[in-house]
Amino acid sequence: MKKAYLLLIISLLSIGTYAQSKAPAMQKGSFMDDYKITYTINDTLWVQKPNAKYHIVKWNEKEQYIIARNDKNNPSDGGLYTRIDYMTFENMAPFLWGFCLSAYNAETEAAAEAIKIADRANPRKGCNGFPFSRMKRVDE
Repeated sequence: MKKAYLLLIISLLSIGTYAQSKAPAMQKGSFMDDYKITYTINDTLWVQKPNAKYHIVKWNEKEQYIIARNDKNNPSDGGLYTRIDYMTFENMAPFLWGFCLSAYNAETEAAAEAIKIADRANPRKGCNGFPFSRMKRVDE
């Protein structure tokens, strides 16, 4: 009985964790930003081509940000943490959403999460004085 109860608790915790770590549908797939950099994004990995990978630890859909651990083989800041804030756009087709790297070299997940520089009310200067990088879907 205790074993069955423990398995039930573990299953429920796993469901809760998984639900918090799923990417919104709009952010899944292949994209290109304003600067012609291409990306592939899924629930667990953000790849900025050609050689930067971010292992997604947490999707916070309500507050529109991602916490990720930089791949150890990235050209810089390997093993550190990144916060990627994002927002959706209206009337900017083909650009549907944009992102801001609020943190890219935080020592811990908590430190990355605590950095809040994105200003979604001003997407043209709301990324520490720079615009959010606008993303459009591409076929691969």
